[in-house]
Amino acid sequence: MTQEQALDIDELTALAEPSATGSCTCEIASYAGWTRTPVSFPQAQMRPAGTLAGDPYADPTYAEYHPHGTNYWSPDAPIAIRHFPYNRCSVQQCTACGRHCLTYVEAGGYYVEPRIRALDARLIVDAPLD
Repeated sequence: MTQEQALDIDELTALAEPSATGSCTCEIASYAGWTRTPVSFPQAQMRPAGTLAGDPYADPTYAEYHPHGTNYWSPDAPIAIRHFPYNRCSVQQCTACGRHCLTYVEAGGYYVEPRIRALDARLIVDAPLD
């Protein structure tokens, strides 16, 4: 098993620059906000592009970053890599269209749910933890 490359904010921003146009079976562009990864999502055409998760032995914060009244589900919520849920995310790239997305598994009391969000360079912020 290989370890994913840890990405800093500059590397993440470079990956997020739009390069794909048109439609693709991945439909990454339609996941502007966090959503449950659909069963139909073509995982087989995705490749790992890196991780935003830090030290696997440290407990990352659950603090979110929403300075302008957004919330977890907002399509315009900032992508603040030190904050939840971004500090638990993997970055994947579609091998068909080249688009990138963020993924992680939400673990609730009685369930686990894979989630996905399109990577949008306009929303990436370098927000410090308080």
